[in-house]
Amino acid sequence: MRIAIISGGTSRGWHAAKLHSAAQQRGHEVVGLSWTELTDAVSGDDLAMFDPFDTILLRNMPGGSLEQIVFRMDLVGRLAARGVRVVNAPRAMEIAVDKYLALVRMRDAGLRVPRTIVCQELDSAVEAFDELGGDVVVKPLFGSEGKNIERVRDVTEMRSLARMLIESDRVIYLQQFIDHGGEDLRLFVLGGQVIAAMRRIGADWRCNIAQGGRGEPWQSDRDVEQLAVRAAEACGTEISGVDIVRDRDENDYMLEINAVPGWQALQRVTGIDVAGRIVEYLEPPHERPMGAAGVRRGGAVTQSG
Repeated sequence: MRIAIISGGTSRGWHAAKLHSAAQQRGHEVVGLSWTELTDAVSGDDLAMFDPFDTILLRNMPGGSLEQIVFRMDLVGRLAARGVRVVNAPRAMEIAVDKYLALVRMRDAGLRVPRTIVCQELDSAVEAFDELGGDVVVKPLFGSEGKNIERVRDVTEMRSLARMLIESDRVIYLQQFIDHGGEDLRLFVLGGQVIAAMRRIGADWRCNIAQGGRGEPWQSDRDVEQLAVRAAEACGTEISGVDIVRDRDENDYMLEINAVPGWQALQRVTGIDVAGRIVEYLEPPHERPMGAAGVRRGGAVTQSG
């Protein structure tokens, strides 16, 4: 199998390196491409740079202008329309990267999500702040790793933050703060199954590892796993990291879904070779190794214990 991994830069990061190593160990050809080097000659031999590849694996996309982002997604969308396997699919990437759209998809699928209001005017933001109980989390619509997220419990602070967002031509995304006791769950969903999961303990009210949180082993809960799988299905992702928080009354809330999840901390906590599982999942069934019962293994195996 020939795999192209498209990621944020020409230098190979930890995750891309793990995927390269796992693919090569399994006898596959793998090439790393950056989003910025993608080219399409529409009037000539279009999409020729992708002809050698059987599968395109999308990793993190760097920031860029609206034109750059749209072109990149249009290009990989053309590949998918031609029958090239693109993981995650372009539409799934677009849904998951948009917190509003992903949350709507999960809510419409019958999953519990925090009360959330998205608005664009100062008065609406103040009203939303009051309606959500005067304790909210304000998030960028596009973002990850807990960056640029604020917990607001003062209306004056809310006004100031809303003004800043409006002046920056951004929407105001307010979410009711869920008292989760300083911890949440990250579940890694691959091909409709949870292959690894951990509990994240926050350094503050945020539990993201990138913001100082730490991971620890989590005893698998089939009901919670099924929530994560349903979230991935609602957003159309084959590979995703699903974040779930539990309030003081033991209610589980779908918080976010990440279509380009990291797994460095997850692998350290669980010992699971996530990159190897991803590569195995990408393989056609006839290339997968035989299990003990003489049956070809699927690409994902639910974590136990």
